Amino acid sequence: MAADYYELLGVSRNASDDEIKRAYRRMARELHPDRTGGDAVAEARFKEVTRAYEVLRDPERRARYDRFGPEGVDGPGVPGGADAFFGTSFGDLFDAFFGGAPSAGSRRRRGGPSRGADGEIVLEIDFREAVFGARREVEAEGPVVCSECRGSGAREGTTAIRCTSCGGSGEVRRVRQSILGQVVTAAPCQRCGGTGESIPSPCPTCRGEGRVVERRTLTVDVPAGVDHGSTLRLSGHGPAGLRGGPPGDLYVHLSVRPDKRFERNGDELRARLHVAMTQAALGTTVPFETLDGVEEIVLAPGTQTGHEIRLRGRGVPHVKGRGRGDLVVSVVVDIPTDLTKAQQDLLRQFAAERGDEVQPPTDSLLSRLRSALG
Repeated sequence: MAADYYELLGVSRNASDDEIKRAYRRMARELHPDRTGGDAVAEARFKEVTRAYEVLRDPERRARYDRFGPEGVDGPGVPGGADAFFGTSFGDLFDAFFGGAPSAGSRRRRGGPSRGADGEIVLEIDFREAVFGARREVEAEGPVVCSECRGSGAREGTTAIRCTSCGGSGEVRRVRQSILGQVVTAAPCQRCGGTGESIPSPCPTCRGEGRVVERRTLTVDVPAGVDHGSTLRLSGHGPAGLRGGPPGDLYVHLSVRPDKRFERNGDELRARLHVAMTQAALGTTVPFETLDGVEEIVLAPGTQTGHEIRLRGRGVPHVKGRGRGDLVVSVVVDIPTDLTKAQQDLLRQFAAERGDEVQPPTDSLLSRLRSALG
């Protein structure tokens, strides 16, 4: 069953001409093939939306549609029906409506060389570099412009000529018959690779591609506050396009090495501070090494394990704004396990003073033997 044209555009049946036009403008921009990268589902949806607009924008055809449905406007022999509609290019209709196809996201320029593909690399950085930022050099291997022909693909002293298969348009259109009439589809010309030109005498270095594969060194500015898994985009530093086509982008995926002392939670850093039992009980001032240097942490008498001390502005810088997060230091009170006899006696005196019940001292094996023999 054919979809309802009003539902396709998301308008009511009594929608005004302006409402229909605004609805189509919004949906066509979202679904146009130049934006969706040739997605088949989106392209089919774009055709349906455009067909609906073509009918509903015309008062006479809209009236026939309201009365007879799609058969009243798209049936065989109907003036301006499917046969006439599919005889034109959707891209041409989009250009006429919006005043030019959108350039954002377009992967190929009509009648020109194709844009290069996007590249990806992984850059491993230290924890401190992720927090404070860094400038790193990376090596990337991929297509670059051929230095001999300067990207033209033609041997020195020769030039490219117009492709005879596509007539210089860079694309080949095919017409097929469907139940709705003629459908025109366009695809990049395979002979010229979408450039619209052919190379009678190719460059011997790049064999007519206008690019060669090389390893190059790039400088990456890592901003402060990035995290593991963050991605940086270097616009125009990706693989070169075919025969002078603009380069793609290079995406740098960051891998941050973990730190032994600090854990990260967003813009907040967390760390542990180990103190002796006596320090926690009596209070003290302990030096603590932060990412910014040593800071003195004051412990009040009776500090317990798990007590947290927040150091404002000693965390991770906000990557999309000003300021920094905090550093939260969690206290861990260490209980000694290697007490000497004198230390045990002192602790037993302390326990007796407080009235705390503790385990009685364990006699040594030698004392037990003496008692048995005596």
